[in-house]
Amino acid sequence: MDKPWKISRGPIAATELDVEKATAINMLLIRPVAVLPTKAGDPIRPFAVGLFNELRPLLKPDAGVTTLRRATAAYVHCRRYYFASAQPDSMRHGLEGEPVEPISPEDRLVAQKRFLSLKQSTGKAEAPEAPVPVPPPLLSKSEQIRAALLGKKGAPARAG
Repeated sequence: MDKPWKISRGPIAATELDVEKATAINMLLIRPVAVLPTKAGDPIRPFAVGLFNELRPLLKPDAGVTTLRRATAAYVHCRRYYFASAQPDSMRHGLEGEPVEPISPEDRLVAQKRFLSLKQSTGKAEAPEAPVPVPPPLLSKSEQIRAALLGKKGAPARAG
């Protein structure tokens, strides 16, 4: 995994979760920005370098910079954003969604590694867990009394 991918998967479509994260960013701004998806299926567009500095002047007066930074980080540090950034033909985009420049091979490789790391850790989280041992069946009242009298707690009495 020392070389960026050579085959493009095309535009990476946003999911409902991606749209929720994008909406959280737009809710903090005085106007929505076109670089963010507005509905599931919209393409995820990697940000131009320094885009956060363009977002800050659009911050609503009652919203904090730290809140914007966290919302933006939640969006750009997700699996699908990294996947979009790792594509061989991926471009960086400005506020209005216009392509600004290609993503460098070094940045694509970093995105590819982070995507694969997140995919692997998410895959483990989604893997079925080991089966939970089934507790032994509950003993009837008479079996419990018999076991207690025989000194074998929890075990049914032996027929003698």
